[in-house]
Amino acid sequence: MTATQRAPVGIIGAGPAGLFLALLLKREGIESVVIDSRTRPDIEGTIRAGVLEQWCADLMRDLGVGERMDREGHFHEGITLQFGGERHHLNFVELTGGKQVVVYPQHDVLIDLIAHLEGQGQPMLFSVKDTALHDLESDHPSITFTDPEGQAQRIECDFIAGCDGFHGPSRQAIPRRREFQKVYPFGWLGVLVEAPPSYHELIYSNHERGFALLSTRTPEIQRMYIQCNPRDDLKNYPDERIWEELHARLDVPGHSITEGRIFQKGIIAMRSFVCETMQHGRLFLAGDACHIVPPTGAKGLNLAVGDVLRLSRALTRHYKIGDDSKLRTYAPEALRRIWLAERFSWYMTTMLHRDPDETDFEQQIHVADLAYVTQSRAAATALAENYVGLPVLE
Repeated sequence: MTATQRAPVGIIGAGPAGLFLALLLKREGIESVVIDSRTRPDIEGTIRAGVLEQWCADLMRDLGVGERMDREGHFHEGITLQFGGERHHLNFVELTGGKQVVVYPQHDVLIDLIAHLEGQGQPMLFSVKDTALHDLESDHPSITFTDPEGQAQRIECDFIAGCDGFHGPSRQAIPRRREFQKVYPFGWLGVLVEAPPSYHELIYSNHERGFALLSTRTPEIQRMYIQCNPRDDLKNYPDERIWEELHARLDVPGHSITEGRIFQKGIIAMRSFVCETMQHGRLFLAGDACHIVPPTGAKGLNLAVGDVLRLSRALTRHYKIGDDSKLRTYAPEALRRIWLAERFSWYMTTMLHRDPDETDFEQQIHVADLAYVTQSRAAATALAENYVGLPVLE
């Protein structure tokens, strides 16, 4: 026997896109149900970087979930680009007329969203299995799944939001898709370290041994990355080797990174991906279900929230005034911003990494790019306005 419930919007995925969408809709009085195959501890415990653009931080405050971010986040007025053994500060506040970014880990954003939604009585189901989408081209699509107790469930809804990431069932439910992908021949080895901050802002380093990134989590915990082979084994990176690489790629005369106990390691692969088929009938894709960016440009979470901000306003027009025009234009309007973010993420990634497939000529071009962006105010402004966030809605 299948238990059936009704909700105007069914949301698959309790990541940034799905949770922000549920909160945006609830603010407008539109009910939804959120389901996810992961457990709540898994969602809240997955450590990911988090750089929030100015508008995204402002949205969190507007939605009532920004208090802890304002208390514990790290507000940065810019970044430092390092190459040729020298550091160059880019002041975003000066270059963009007052905008900055907040370093606040993605898992903390999710913890805040889940707690807030739970307090508002938002239906959220975790640890579901066998999720499937049905009748997407009809006026009454549905979602079926098995709940943690083994009970078959069905959600009948008006619309489905596929916010379930690259490997989720939503995109796979679209029979014909237009997709683009680039897989990079390098990845990141990330570590969490018990140590005080080594520097007051993020450092992006282009070094002959490979890229490195210095970031901060808390006053006691630092996040650091080094470029590596994405197929490498963590056992090939004992702590001594990691510190050797970090010092080689990040130290400059008079400034050395602070060591501490490494308590977490992980290797991530890197890709750029866009599925331009963001709508199929009553199914709308958002977030990693339809686009992925390498983390170098700090765009992933912000791009997902931009999608659902647009989608929530389109759904609100449908329910409040019966206007479906913004639902019909959701994909083409979202894609304009998505491709701009993909371009910026690709630009930052190729400029800062050492690609084993490139020639020495191409590597020198990337170094020239870095020299130009640190010497030209126009080039620095272009980088800064992309980093702090382009306009979300036209």
